[in-house]
Amino acid sequence: MGRTKGGKNRYWSKEDKLKIINKVLNEGLSARQVGINENISDGMICTWIKRYLEQGELALENKKKPGNPLAKYSKRKNLTALEKLEYENMKLRIENERLKKGYMLKGDGSVVIFK
Repeated sequence: MGRTKGGKNRYWSKEDKLKIINKVLNEGLSARQVGINENISDGMICTWIKRYLEQGELALENKKKPGNPLAKYSKRKNLTALEKLEYENMKLRIENERLKKGYMLKGDGSVVIFK
């Protein structure tokens, strides 16, 4: 039932989750039956139901993950002058936050030194 090797995670919108939850709660089907029909694990369905019952529809919203802010700069070869400044500024901000937390990276970042 899991994803194929090298496949991507499936995306479930809030409406899709509600439709699946309603099949279990309103139609009386088991999470296992719905999971087999929808090709999703029954554990995931139970997690959605638990969140829905505790927090309502807002708990089914997908959360945006911040990702790596430096990735858009570090993977490109030709940066404009403004992009170079933004990249340098972001690196310095990250270094500053690390210093506030009391640790530094040495060399390529593989060695961490705590103060």
